[in-house]
Parts: sequence; C-alpha cells; structure tokens
Amino acid sequence: MRTNTREEAVSPVIGVILMVAITVILAAVIAAFVFGMAGNIVKPRNVAATARQVGDDILITWQGGPDQDAVMQIGVNFNGSQALIPSPAVGQVIKRSGIPGDAEDLYLPGITGNVTSGQDHVIVTATFDDGAIHVVLDAMV
Repeated sequence: MRTNTREEAVSPVIGVILMVAITVILAAVIAAFVFGMAGNIVKPRNVAATARQVGDDILITWQGGPDQDAVMQIGVNFNGSQALIPSPAVGQVIKRSGIPGDAEDLYLPGITGNVTSGQDHVIVTATFDDGAIHVVLDAMV
C-alpha cells in the first residue's frame, strides 16, 4: 500500500486569511470612531405632546418627559401657521386661538385658520439646550 506524503492541508491557510481579514475590519471600525469619521451621532430625546380638537379649537397638551429640563422652546405649526413658545410646563395646554379659558392655558397668537375635523395638520417641535430640534408630534387632528 502506498501513501502520499505530499498532502497539504488547505484549512490552516483559509483560517489565517480569515483571521487577517477580521483583524483589518476591526482596526478600520475602531479607527473610524477614534478619528471621528463616524460623524456626529445625535442623542435621542424623550419628550411628548398630544393634540385634540375641542369644538372649534385645537388643544395641544405638553406631556414633557425625561428630557423636559433640556427643552428651551417648542414650535407649533398648524396648517402652515407657526408660533414659538418658551419652555412650557408639563401638563400645560396650548390653544390654537386666544379664546379665554383656564388661566394656565397658553394661546398661539400667530396661529390662524379654520378647524376642520380630521383635516388639520399639527406639528410640534422641541428645541433643546444643545441646539438640536426634534419633532415631538406630527398628527392630523
């Protein structure tokens, strides 16, 4: 019986190539983070607002959240009309019109237009102390 003494294994060669490839990929990822090539990563913020129609008015209730202290102002856009409000208190109601109501309510002097049930587009944005602006609510009311 004759045996071939010149058999070579392919597995160790493939294993070495894979290990080198993994090392190069890991080095590239680490270098990207160390040298800032990953770009600015935006920190997610957690605040909320709700909107509902009451009669001929739209009421937006600021719910706040864990990042409430970082909110500098909120913007309300109602069917294209926009108003800015300094940081509201949690639970504060923001009215579309200046109709007298609860003394704690805010109203939006720049917001005009007729309220049409289910067809009014309300967008609420929050501006944070680091300059980031996040959409808090985008709804049809």
